[in-house]
Amino acid sequence: MYDTILDVDAVSKDYGKFALGDVSFSIPKGYIMGLIGPNGAGKTTIIHLILNLLRRDSGNITVLGMDNIADDTAIKQQVGVAFDSVPYVEDWKVRDVGKAMTIFYDHWSQSKFLELAEEFGLDSGKKVKELSRGMQTKLMLACAFAHDAKLLILDEPTSGMDPVARNELLDMLRAYIADGEKSVLFSTHITTDLERVADYITYIRNGQVYFTGPTDDLLEEWRLIKGGREDLTPQLETKITGLRLHSTGFDGIVKAEDFTAVPDGCILDKVSLEDIMLYTAKEAKPS
Repeated sequence: MYDTILDVDAVSKDYGKFALGDVSFSIPKGYIMGLIGPNGAGKTTIIHLILNLLRRDSGNITVLGMDNIADDTAIKQQVGVAFDSVPYVEDWKVRDVGKAMTIFYDHWSQSKFLELAEEFGLDSGKKVKELSRGMQTKLMLACAFAHDAKLLILDEPTSGMDPVARNELLDMLRAYIADGEKSVLFSTHITTDLERVADYITYIRNGQVYFTGPTDDLLEEWRLIKGGREDLTPQLETKITGLRLHSTGFDGIVKAEDFTAVPDGCILDKVSLEDIMLYTAKEAKPS
């Protein structure tokens, strides 16, 4: 019996100008993994490879213990998706979306879909194009939940959503994984959302995995450092990632393990996922 919902093992995809190289990560059952990285890092490519919308050049991807190419049909019965735009016909009414899904999923439950639509505040008589951004996302989730998907893949579903709608979505994700049998892969630029719900993080940079593991491990690995220019010694400078100099001083991030005491004149503080992305992205830019 599998202990992980998704395993990506040494997967590569070469486009010529951009290459995704040797990407590996796994999502255990019952957890949410955030997929982060700057634009063009390869996040959407990874998602498309998992969904078999693109063919990998090398490596292996298994979902629920099945190969994502050889067992594509069976896997799609177990996977739900929510993207930054709805894949349904704009003039369909909400109830029509549910009826259309019956031909795609063996275990589709129209009654469950309508119950979810009501629970999510979706008007079954409204057309898809008449729904707000948040309601469209809820529609995609209702479809995923109505066929009892074991893996939910979200690619920027919260873009354009207000904080209230985003908070509702996060609550839905927590409820979705509560039975310990389902998992979520959640790609978003809104890293504060991931700090609230993601148990694991995979950080992709320039087509490579920069980090994959528990979210807390990544946040505890780094510290934000600030100080005056006179406090920036050559020895300290070598330990700073993404150093930024400004008129009143400097800032950057440092490995927490390198500092048993705060350097004179400096401040060490906790980092956010956004801090880590910003400063390590600066480090990655060619000189």
